[in-house]
Order: sequence, then C-alpha cells, then structure tokens
Amino acid sequence: MKIRPVILCGGAGTRLWPDAKKHQAKQFIDFGNWTLLGKTLERVKAPIYDAPIISTNAKYLKQVKQHLKKHKIRKFKIVLEPAKRNTAPAILSTALIKDIPYEQPLMFLAADHLIEKVALFNKAIKKNQKKLTHNNIFIFGIKPTMPSSEFGYFLTKNNKVSRFVEKPKEAKAKQIINKKGYWNSGMFYLRKDSIINNFKKYQPNIYRNCNKAVTKAKYKSNVYYLNKQAFTKATAKSFDYAILEKTKDINAIKLDIPWSDLGSWKEICKMYGRNKRHYYKKKNVFHRPWGSYVNLFNGKEFLIKELYVKPKGILSLQKHHHRAEHWVVTHGKPKITLNKKYFTMKPDETIFIPLGAIHRIENPYKKPVKIIEAQVGSILKETDIVRYQDVYGRIK
Repeated sequence: MKIRPVILCGGAGTRLWPDAKKHQAKQFIDFGNWTLLGKTLERVKAPIYDAPIISTNAKYLKQVKQHLKKHKIRKFKIVLEPAKRNTAPAILSTALIKDIPYEQPLMFLAADHLIEKVALFNKAIKKNQKKLTHNNIFIFGIKPTMPSSEFGYFLTKNNKVSRFVEKPKEAKAKQIINKKGYWNSGMFYLRKDSIINNFKKYQPNIYRNCNKAVTKAKYKSNVYYLNKQAFTKATAKSFDYAILEKTKDINAIKLDIPWSDLGSWKEICKMYGRNKRHYYKKKNVFHRPWGSYVNLFNGKEFLIKELYVKPKGILSLQKHHHRAEHWVVTHGKPKITLNKKYFTMKPDETIFIPLGAIHRIENPYKKPVKIIEAQVGSILKETDIVRYQDVYGRIK
C-alpha cells in the first residue's frame, strides 16, 4: 500500500509581517519563482506516495488549486475547514474521509517547511512503513544545527520519545542538545486506525465532532466542505497537546538533513545566504563609499540584500519611514548603533531594526563585514533613508 501524504496548509504566517492586516501566508510567498507549498507538492510526487490530500480553509482554496494546477497534480482531495481549530481537528478530519482505508499509512506534512536532501527523507519514511501499527505514531526529529528558541525539541530513549520540550530559552536548548535532543519538525507518520484509536481514547470530544463534520460534509469537485456546526464544536487544540503529550507509543525518526520552517526573517535570510549564487546578478550590485550591496531578491513587500562593508567603512546614521529591517551577520564583527545602544555583533547573530529606529553599521576592523538584510515594508527604495550623520558628506 502506498503512503498517503496529507499537507496541512491553513497557517496564516502572521509572525513575519509587522502589519498583521497585510500579511501573506508563508506557504504561498514567492521566494524567487518557488513557494514552500510548491516544493511540498513536488516532494510528494515520489513513487512511494499516493495522491495528496490538502487540508486548508476557504480563504486559501483558490491559491491551493492554482498550485495544484501549476505543479500538474491532477489526482488530489482538498478538505476545507470552516473555522480555525488548530492542528488536532485538522489532522483527524483529513484522516476520517472515506477515501482512506483503515490501515493506510498517512504522512502529515506542513505546507511551509523547506526540506533539502529529499531522497534521504523519503527513504526514512519507506524504511519505517512496516513498523506502523494500529496505535503507534512516528514523529520526525531534525538534528539541531544550533541552540534555537524558535523550535520545540524532544528527547528519546531507545528511539522512543521520552520527553517534549516546547520552545525553550537558548541556555536550556544547549542543555537539550547536549543530551542528544532533536528539533521537533511537526511532521507525523501513522496509520488511519492509529489516529482514530488515539483520538477516541484521549480526545473523545474532538473525535465525535470531527466525525460528524466529515459525515455531514458536502463534496464537490474533489473538495470536502466540512460541516461548520459540528466542526466548530471540536475543541481547538494542537496535535502535540491533544495526542502526543498523552500517548506513550511515539517513535522517533531522526534525520540529519537541512530543514527549516522559514518561520522568521532570520531563517529566511539564512536560506538566501546559503543559496545566494542562485540569486546573484552582477547588474544588481551597487557600490557605495562604505562598500557595496547586492539586491538578491525583490519580493512582495520584502527585499533581500547582502551588504559588504569594507574595513573602516561606516554607513550613515539613519532611519526609515516605511520599512523595518532584519539583519543576519555572516562575516566579520560589525559595530552597531540602535537608537541609544551601541554593541558589536558576531557571525550568525541577528538583530531587528524597527520602523523609525535610528541605526548605523560600522566596520572598525581589518576584515570585511557581510550582512544579509531583509527589508520589510511598503516602500523599499533608497529614497526612504533619512540621514542624521554621514562621514562621506551625503547629508543635503
């Protein structure tokens, strides 16, 4: 039996945008002729997979259909949530549709994860298929590349999950990594009967209402419109809290592959930094008295640049009316001014420059400084610079 991929595609992506009214959902953002949902759809074309099921809501139905068409996926099912109820009801509702046999293995994927080395990922899925039972759950851990407070972690004993740690502070994250902890990727692998058995046992309210929402769903053109009255009665809970923290039968699949949920501008800057040769164009390089910058990608309401500050180079003390900035240092030790604070940064460190904040970058050392910068806002032009001081005489 092939594995049925279920893509959870309901997230709003508000964390990335300072103006919540104008936010773009992360899975649909064009990062340079590709989107995270597009990459996920390409991944599930592998021979181990059956036709995908996409769980989303009415707001995103048009964009999901456009992606399916663009990636030439003709066989699919869409399960449409009538209200936001977090991942537990979303996961259960997709599993309950009648197209899926009881012993069907289901692979739950987030629409907004970037996974590299896909062959290794799919190999691990195939390898563990025979270990799936009517009760157990497999979750995917990613070997951490750094102590991060942006991800959840888990610890294991003999490949069984012994403990979950939800987004710890950096010092605690270091301790967890020392104990061989893994990032919790939020991807789940289990059979349909295991989902049903776990929800019946630990979340009878969610099971009862989701079952009713699916039974009474309207079906048209490959789309299940879940019954609103029943679905809204299901308790809003994440799958982690609803099931994973209650059951003892969780196995870990540990992966050492590049993975990111691109959930912050820091992660997005790092992704562009890793892949900058794909985005680099000589015509987008601009020289300044302090060094140079290159525009790597101009997206919708965001612009990614790499700044090169030569030794002894000093940018003007400045602010912006229409944009905020996120910086990730990739090389050197820049001296930063942010309003009335002064400090030195090191490679891999990140800083947020809010809209209207007075700031400056200086490089007092002999080695050049390189910074990947994400500008986020409505106007992303050089005209949106108000200079207060400038050693190169550029104040009019």
